[in-house]
Amino acid sequence: MSSYLVTLLITMGMYIILALGLNIIVGYAGQISLGHAAFWAIGAYSFAILTTKFSLSFVLSGILAVIITVFIGVILGLPSLRVKEDFLAITTIGINFIVQAVFKYTPFFGGAMGIGGIPFPKWGDNMFTNTQFFILTYIMVFFAMLVSFIFKRSWAGLASSAIKDDELASDMVGIDPRRFKILAFALGSAYAGIAGILYASFMGFISPEDFSFAVSVAILSMVMVGGENTIVGPTFGAILLISLPEIFRPIQDYRMLLYGGLLLIMMRFQPSGFFGEGGIVWRLIKPKKS
Repeated sequence: MSSYLVTLLITMGMYIILALGLNIIVGYAGQISLGHAAFWAIGAYSFAILTTKFSLSFVLSGILAVIITVFIGVILGLPSLRVKEDFLAITTIGINFIVQAVFKYTPFFGGAMGIGGIPFPKWGDNMFTNTQFFILTYIMVFFAMLVSFIFKRSWAGLASSAIKDDELASDMVGIDPRRFKILAFALGSAYAGIAGILYASFMGFISPEDFSFAVSVAILSMVMVGGENTIVGPTFGAILLISLPEIFRPIQDYRMLLYGGLLLIMMRFQPSGFFGEGGIVWRLIKPKKS
């Protein structure tokens, strides 16, 4: 494969992981989140700091970065226990701006200039090639899909689905909404942490602008356009919304307009997305009853 195609597919893989993580929060647990890029940033910056300032290995830095991201994700997810719907959306937007501002205005994190010199992974004494990094990325994508599959069919997944359908009724039958909301944020944050590690290592340089609110909107668009509460939906949404700007490169400057427009159209005419329950794809392939 050409270098361009490998780079595009690696980027696509990172966004698939991000979309699958957000789907656990939004699709499985029913919690509105418009700040997922904040957790992506925490994973990327944690990995960058651990490798550049503390000279830790790729694997150790990666493990610690995921743990840090999950821990902070749980802390930042606590507001979801007290606020709902529009207020939760506003809270998660605020989280995105706060996290971005911390990285932008704190010298320890490189400030507005960001952090460079982030190492590429090695196999023994040899640096990974882009093709090997591509394989690593899609191993992580497969792992993310597998965990999503297991979670959805586990007791935690069933409880999260019940909370999404009717939180009050779930609470009355003994399901603790707080416990499973926090679990969803923790798992979604872990996915974002993994994507952050891959992004920081592959790019070699990160800055606060890489994790803006617009990026959170793009990730949410991938979930909603593809179809929440599924695995294939967010995967398809990530592939579609990463591919479109490359196909329509002359209008690349209007990428966010494209994402926003698609999101509005889907929410108005196809709220289940392409692959969601009752989505357009299932209606097309499902045999009609005579």
